Amino acid sequence: MSLRGNLSLHRKTILPERADFATHHLQRGFGILFDRKIVHVDMDAFYASVEQRDDPRLQGKPVIIAWRSTRSVVCTASYEARHFGVRSAIPAVRAERLCSDRIFVPPDFARYRAVSYSVREIFARHTDLIEPLSLDEAYLDVTENKTGLPLNLTASAGIIQRYNSLPSRRDSNVRHPPSLCR
Repeated sequence: MSLRGNLSLHRKTILPERADFATHHLQRGFGILFDRKIVHVDMDAFYASVEQRDDPRLQGKPVIIAWRSTRSVVCTASYEARHFGVRSAIPAVRAERLCSDRIFVPPDFARYRAVSYSVREIFARHTDLIEPLSLDEAYLDVTENKTGLPLNLTASAGIIQRYNSLPSRRDSNVRHPPSLCR
């Protein structure tokens, strides 16, 4: 089942199954397509940030989200661990060698999903057009926006004024954490 299928509470804020922004806007009229303001939001080191937020003892320390086994891979790493070369998708044993002071935390996907819902509720306060890509990433059409409140987590966003989501995604990756590139 897709991530969208699991978000029945948020169905009104998410575009129809298998639809993307281009298809959605083309259905609304081709002229509108190029006048949209699309934001790509990528939560910064999301799983590690949630762990650090919820356990103050982890703040400022190199946190690696992974199971400790020879076959495990890193889900994500805090910026403190990234300083030592630890990245998502590398083997956990390599992460152990790269960062001697690391703290391994097993992933808690149910908690990350719950926080992701909270983040999407904030997105929904700004726009009704949200295209989620994963638990920590989404495109928002903020051509017509609303107001909202923060969750004490940072995010990076790339903003564009034409319809092409790739530059906004690229721009949100320029400087973590948090960044705003035009």
